[in-house]
Amino acid sequence: MMAYEKRRIRPGSHFMLGNCAVVEGALAAGCDFFAGYPITPANEISEHMAKRLPEVGGIFLQGEDELCSIYAVTGASLAGAKAMTATASAGFNYMQEGIGYAVASEIPCVIVDVQRCRGENYATQADVMQMRWGASGDHEIIVLAPASVQELFDFTVKAFNLAEQYRTPVVVMSETTIALMRENLVIPDAKDIPIVDRRKPAVSPDQFVPFKAEPNEAPPFPDLGAGYRVLHSLNPHDEQGGISWDPDVYEKLYRRITGKITQDNRAIAETEERFLDDAEIVLVAYGSESRPASEAVLMARSEGINAGLLRLMTVWPVAEEQLAAAAKRARTMLVVEMNIGKYAGEIERVCSGLCKVSRATKNRGAIHTAAEIYQSIREIEL
Repeated sequence: MMAYEKRRIRPGSHFMLGNCAVVEGALAAGCDFFAGYPITPANEISEHMAKRLPEVGGIFLQGEDELCSIYAVTGASLAGAKAMTATASAGFNYMQEGIGYAVASEIPCVIVDVQRCRGENYATQADVMQMRWGASGDHEIIVLAPASVQELFDFTVKAFNLAEQYRTPVVVMSETTIALMRENLVIPDAKDIPIVDRRKPAVSPDQFVPFKAEPNEAPPFPDLGAGYRVLHSLNPHDEQGGISWDPDVYEKLYRRITGKITQDNRAIAETEERFLDDAEIVLVAYGSESRPASEAVLMARSEGINAGLLRLMTVWPVAEEQLAAAAKRARTMLVVEMNIGKYAGEIERVCSGLCKVSRATKNRGAIHTAAEIYQSIREIEL
C-alpha cells in the first residue's frame, strides 16, 4: 500500500494537458475508482486514468455507456471508494438519472463535464443550466468552474472534498478550451493538499439510523458491506431508509438534502475580485471566459474606464452575497458567457433593482476575445 501511495501524488512543476491535470487532481484527492465511456473532448481523462489508477491500487472501468458509468461510480462510492466519472455534453445528458439517484441517496461522487458544442468538438458553456437543473426532484448541486490547467487540478481536489463533506455529487464544469490546453501545473507535496474524508458512524450497527441527521446536515456514511443495514433508494424514505409515501417525511427529507448546501452558501460559493473597489462596470464571468474578461478590464482601465471583474469560481450555488455587494457599488454588471445568455438570468435575479445588467454572449465554438468584450464595455459607456 505504501508503494502505491508514493505514486499517487507527483509533486513539482509539470507542463500538462488540462484533462490530465483533472486525473492528477483526482488521485491527489484520494480517488480510487473511475468509470467512464469514450467521448471527445474528455477522452484523455479516461486514457490517463486507465494508466494511472492501477499504479496507485485503484480500479478503472470502461462502461458500455454513460448510464453504466454513473451507476458504477455510485455503487463504488457506496462501497467506500472515492469515485469519479468524466464525460462531455452529450454524455452528461445520459447521466442525469444516476445523478438524481446520487442526490436522493446522498452518495458522494465527482462528475467532470467537458462542455462541447452540440455534436462538435468546439468550446461552449451551454450546459451551465443543465448542471443545476438536469436531475429530477427538488435538489441543490455544487458546480465548480475552473479557468486554467492549474485550477482543473485544484478544483478537482476541492470537488472530492465537497462531495465527501456534504454527501452529494459535485460537478467540475470543464470546457474544450481548458481541457485541451497545455499549461504549467504545480502539484504540491501531499502534506499541503487538504483532504476531507466522509464521516463514518460512531455507533454500532444495531444502534445506527441510516438517514438520521440534524436539519441541513449530512448523516454519517457507512461502507456497504461493513455490517450496517442501509437501503439506498431514489424513492422518498424515512430516517431508517424505509420507502413509504408520507408528505411530511418527504418534505423533511428534501428540505434537509437541499438545506445542507443552501445553509453553507457563504462557505461553498467562491469568487475572485479584480478592481472592484472603484468599478462602475463590473464584468461577471466564469470558466475560460474569465481569461479574456480579465484582459478586457485592463484594456478598459488603460482608457480611463473604471471596469472590474467578479469571477465566479463556483457557479452553483449562486454567489448571491458577492454579486449583490458588487452590484450595490456598480452602475452596470456585464455578464460574459459562451452561450445565449443562460446564467445571465441568475445575475439579473440577484442584482435586479441594484444596478443595470447587460449581456455579452457568444456561442460560436470559441471563447470571446478580449477585444470583443472591450467593445461591449465601450457600448455601455456610450
